[in-house]
Amino acid sequence: MSKKGPREIEGYFDFVVPPLEDFWWQDHTDGGIDYARKDDFNFISCIRLPDFVTREDFGWAVSEAAAKKKLDFSAVELLRGDEGLCVQCMHTGPYDDEPATIDAMRTFAAERGYAPDFSEARLHHEIYLSDPRKCAPEKLKTVIRHPIKLI
Repeated sequence: MSKKGPREIEGYFDFVVPPLEDFWWQDHTDGGIDYARKDDFNFISCIRLPDFVTREDFGWAVSEAAAKKKLDFSAVELLRGDEGLCVQCMHTGPYDDEPATIDAMRTFAAERGYAPDFSEARLHHEIYLSDPRKCAPEKLKTVIRHPIKLI
């Protein structure tokens, strides 16, 4: 997606590519994540796109990338979603230390009358603000977001 490319995209403006995001879940749990079962993780990786990107523009970009890189991008899709009511927190430190942050988020929400609200459409969400290849584990910054509902 470039203003210098052959395709003109209506409403295009220069933008910084946002950080990687993942939606995580495990089968056969009552929502949330069981960190003791890391081999059972499922995830969807995402990069947020500007609103001007249409399904047609996205399809064109995927086709162009597949032809240029000679790779199969058939699993790539444009998702639009509304996460609804959530609680979120900035976790600083290694990914293995996230359970303590999640416990604090649950306590925070419960004290205000909210409970977790995980489902197939409402998942554990992480936004990676640090690159683990370039950052010490104790300095990693990850936004953790969980769906909640009023009790």
